Amino acid sequence: MGNWFAPRRPYNKNKRGAGDRVSMQSRLTGFFGAISTAVLLSGCHPAPQAPPRPTPQVVVRTLQSRPLPLRTELPGRTSAYQVAEVRPQVGGIVRERLFQEGAAVRAGQVLYQIDAAPYQAALEQAEAALAVARAAARISEVQLQRYRQLLPLKSISQQDFDNSEANYGQAQATIRQREAAANAARIDLARTRITAPISGRTGRSVITPGALVSANQATALTTISQLDPIYVDLTQSSADLLRLRQSLKSGRLQQGGAGAQKVSLVLEDGTAYPLEGRMQLAEVTVDATTGSVLLRAQFPNPDALLLPGMYVRALVTEGIDAKGMLVPQPAIVRDRKGGATVRVVTADSTLESRPVTLAGSINGEWLVTEGLNDGDRVVIEGASGAPPGAHVEIVAAGDKAARPPAP
Repeated sequence: MGNWFAPRRPYNKNKRGAGDRVSMQSRLTGFFGAISTAVLLSGCHPAPQAPPRPTPQVVVRTLQSRPLPLRTELPGRTSAYQVAEVRPQVGGIVRERLFQEGAAVRAGQVLYQIDAAPYQAALEQAEAALAVARAAARISEVQLQRYRQLLPLKSISQQDFDNSEANYGQAQATIRQREAAANAARIDLARTRITAPISGRTGRSVITPGALVSANQATALTTISQLDPIYVDLTQSSADLLRLRQSLKSGRLQQGGAGAQKVSLVLEDGTAYPLEGRMQLAEVTVDATTGSVLLRAQFPNPDALLLPGMYVRALVTEGIDAKGMLVPQPAIVRDRKGGATVRVVTADSTLESRPVTLAGSINGEWLVTEGLNDGDRVVIEGASGAPPGAHVEIVAAGDKAARPPAP
């Protein structure tokens, strides 16, 4: 007991003993050992695992082949059905313009009036010369008849009769010559009234009243274009034309009869032209610079909505695909090379990627000609990130939104 109350000697930090240093090292060693033991024990417990990802859900369409029209979209330009450049056939001063620029005119309608006075005088002169020739011919005819009666009586010589007969023939020829000159003068007088050669719509007039024009001049006075009906000139590559003919020859495509010649238009602003046209011709030669063939379609144009030179896109019905399949546009996926592929759900509910061949669109869906079979289930929605071979679950379009997306 006395040891508890014994006075402690004062602590001298400068004179620490060897026992004190050993005691401190033991304490530190035990402390760090305990920490190491705790860390090792904590590592023995397993880490919590993430919950399994749900099976991707997809919406599919089961394909069924049926006869479908094969349509090709081709670029084209409109051109007038008929074009006539109006030029004068006689020279003179233009006295009057009898039409409005841009207005519709009829064939034979007077467009310009050239000063007709010189041509009227020329006609009258030609008619007067014709009258003189006819009078001279009448005299020759009377003389010939008289000589024909006197010749048997030997009252005139044979030479006089022959001369009279020749003069009569010459007078008849002079009449025909004067008639031709009178007709030419009459034609020139009529040509002072410049008329429309065709019905259509006029362009701008390059001359005004008072201008001097000459016969068959290089510059046209105006141009008339017939716009109803109107032509649409299309271009198709020779490779596509060969492909179409080979498909028709092999039997994969069938001629659609009169319907195969129908053509529809899409205007520059994206709207559809309300009237339907028909194919007229296909050139028999290929353009060496572009490698394309010219096709021409004819469209009704009663309201003059189509004007010459407009850019349009034409949908041409080339034939009937007896086993055509339509696939929604969202189902088509492009690979790195630009090829078209679709994702198909196999019988064991796994994804499979297949390359397909497209042949245009119909009502917003792609027409697939190769790569798919009847009964194939094509993915149209869902599982965008799932790789080929992944297991999927097929649901209806309305049920897919019921499950929350996987984390």
